[in-house]
Amino acid sequence: MNVAQRPDELEPARRAVAIGTFDGVHRGHRRVLEAALSAGLRSAVVTFDPHPRTYFGGDVQLLTTLDRRLELLEQLGIEDVLVCRFDAETAELSAEDFAESVLRAAGAEVVAAGDGFRFGRGRTGDLALLDRLGFDARRVPLVDNVSSSHIRALLAAGDVVHAAHLLGRPPEVEGEVVTGDRRGAGLGFPTANLATPADLLVPALGIYAGSALGHPAAISIGTNPHYGGSERRVEAHLIDYDGDLYGERLLVELWERLRDEAAFGSEAELVDAIAADVRRTREAKRPT
Repeated sequence: MNVAQRPDELEPARRAVAIGTFDGVHRGHRRVLEAALSAGLRSAVVTFDPHPRTYFGGDVQLLTTLDRRLELLEQLGIEDVLVCRFDAETAELSAEDFAESVLRAAGAEVVAAGDGFRFGRGRTGDLALLDRLGFDARRVPLVDNVSSSHIRALLAAGDVVHAAHLLGRPPEVEGEVVTGDRRGAGLGFPTANLATPADLLVPALGIYAGSALGHPAAISIGTNPHYGGSERRVEAHLIDYDGDLYGERLLVELWERLRDEAAFGSEAELVDAIAADVRRTREAKRPT
């Protein structure tokens, strides 16, 4: 898959473009992407980074990093992605100027977008405008109850199973593996400690079953209350994994929320609780 920051970085071609932010690349987004993939032209995506709402002062916790969004788009078969930096220059483009300087310049003939998609200064552009400008604009109906904001709310409540149904895959957390307190190793359950990007949504505090690197993983999202912690951490114990992950990017799937985090009466009770979490993680099923 080719990734460009400007239309002139793309090889000239007749393209069917899906346009949107596509945070999460959820089931609703995939309908828009399928409309571009099935159009019979070279498939492409025009997307934005950072999220446009953050430019206007909104606080958006992302479901996926840009790198993960690009990976998911490639997995679906998209051939080209144009990542438009959403800055003052982009925000000030009229809808007509955006259509010509971005879409037309990228070779777009077909443009697919979700019903209600708006673009350009003051959000004055829509698919009807693209039709008038000579594009083959294809309006894709929304999927009932499937939206990035709904998925964010589910994850904030710890409902990873329902979120997985809307995403079409398990929700994920990702980050660089960094050095932690090494308490897990001392208890017999070494963990990979993730430094997650500041703008990435991290689900509700608790203990989860999931996977990473093809291994079942018992995951703690919390503050280590047993040890009086206050800083939120994401720690994953990869079951039956033996290796050094420090400095690596790690993607962790969340399959099931097992329990609240808790402080225990003794370290022995803590070890017993973790062992029970590991047993339940081995039995957990990947949601879809």
